[in-house]
Amino acid sequence: MDGVHDLGGMQNMGAVQLPEPNEPVFHEPWEARIFAIGALCQSRLTGANLDAFRFAIDRTPPDEYLALPYYNRWLRMAETLLTETGVLAPGAIDARVRRRLGERVAEPPAPEPNKPDYKATGPGSLRQVDDPPRFAAGQRVRTVDLQTSGHTRLPRYVRRREGVVDRVQPAMVLPDTNAHFIAENPQHVYSVRFDSTELWGPEAERFTTCVDLYESYLEAV
Repeated sequence: MDGVHDLGGMQNMGAVQLPEPNEPVFHEPWEARIFAIGALCQSRLTGANLDAFRFAIDRTPPDEYLALPYYNRWLRMAETLLTETGVLAPGAIDARVRRRLGERVAEPPAPEPNKPDYKATGPGSLRQVDDPPRFAAGQRVRTVDLQTSGHTRLPRYVRRREGVVDRVQPAMVLPDTNAHFIAENPQHVYSVRFDSTELWGPEAERFTTCVDLYESYLEAV
């Protein structure tokens, strides 16, 4: 989907922050707990997969997304998945917080389970595709002009742009369908190299950017 999470190439978003030297895995103990909750949501608890996990983060309202630290977005994702799949009723989390604060609030009754009937065909996201790749290293390609309200891994700033296939990557499950439990639809993946002037115009600083793209995102030039 085209959401605020797709920040690549957006103007006026500030300077890119450099990695923190000797950065710890977690800055605070609560971050580790939220990481565990997020991992639990990608399990039998909700029946969700990694792509549904990402799509739940995508749907965070823009004002919240930009204001929330990284792991708070994970917490927001967990609330979305837990309520959508019927593990918790809408409003249950708010009721529990208010009770912890001393208010006498009844928790909404548990809803009917709504877990997706999803069973992965293999471990992780890598899959075997029998058809040969449509594109080869060194071939010039153009990205499609994809418009969707669903999940996608095609960044806005590379749409309808021409680049060169740098290498053919292993085939993987297509997030666009897997996030919605339609089908895994595995495809070949390509690292495509784009010139900065192709992406951001003739006045851009000269460099190249490689983006990993699924086969359905590309067409031959």
